[in-house]
Amino acid sequence: MDLPHQGYRATKPRARAAPSAGDSVLFDDTSSAAPGMNSQGFYTPAYNMAGPSNDMQGGTGVNNLFADPMASAAMMYGSSLANQGKDMVNKEINRFMSVNKLKYFFAVDTRYVLKKLMILMFPYTHQDWEVRYHRDTPLTPRQDVNAPDLYIPTMAFITYILLAGMALGIQKRFSPEVLGLCASTALVWIIIEVLVMLLSLYLLTVHSDLSTFDLIAYSGYKYVGMIFTVLCGLMFGSDGYYVALAWSSCALMFFIVRSLKMKILPSISSDSMGMGSNSKHQLRLYITVATAVFQPIIIYWLTSHLVR
Repeated sequence: MDLPHQGYRATKPRARAAPSAGDSVLFDDTSSAAPGMNSQGFYTPAYNMAGPSNDMQGGTGVNNLFADPMASAAMMYGSSLANQGKDMVNKEINRFMSVNKLKYFFAVDTRYVLKKLMILMFPYTHQDWEVRYHRDTPLTPRQDVNAPDLYIPTMAFITYILLAGMALGIQKRFSPEVLGLCASTALVWIIIEVLVMLLSLYLLTVHSDLSTFDLIAYSGYKYVGMIFTVLCGLMFGSDGYYVALAWSSCALMFFIVRSLKMKILPSISSDSMGMGSNSKHQLRLYITVATAVFQPIIIYWLTSHLVR
């Protein structure tokens, strides 16, 4: 039965045929091809998935910087200025504090430390107080027990601070502020003592081989007696403290007088002789004695508050 045609025409479905090999493809693969040129002869921009180039990373800029002769000359000039500044700083440091000379005062060994401690506590049995020299250069402390050192004063100072903290803790009076005040007071006293000695020697025009490090060493030996005094006070009470204070004070005064006598008084023979030579001799002797007498006062001032 025929259906009426209302403007439509029945058609058969057509199968889509595969394109032949020779036909052109609608979309070309341009992933590996060079960027195309537009009608004006310029390359069209394309998004690069591989990341920034070397120019964007600054590699070429750094290479150009080093390749630039002006930049290289500026870098060389800057390094030379830095080296000159370093040399000037080292020169100024060596002017006031020689590193090699500082090493001399720490050239000690166990044998020297034991002998020096025995001399500090029992100086009456020591006979030879002369400092030995080799070609106008004093021998190191490990070679001469009479040579001053900074190892014992430094270790004694640290031990004194630790012992003061323990004494304050036993008496339940410990606090960081009190311990810091104790350490700063001990340090200030030794600085004042050294400055007074230097000023006295300068005003009296005493020509001796005493250096600032020598004075610090002799002033720092008092900490050995202070440790002994505080220990006796903690173990035996106030009676033990005063007995130890008397012993360590007498021993230290004897040690200071015998040591400085070999440094200050022999310089008299090198000075010009005249009417004022006898007065200068007495003044130098007074300096030596005053330095020795001042030690027990400092010991008592720095240790009396630690023993109760």
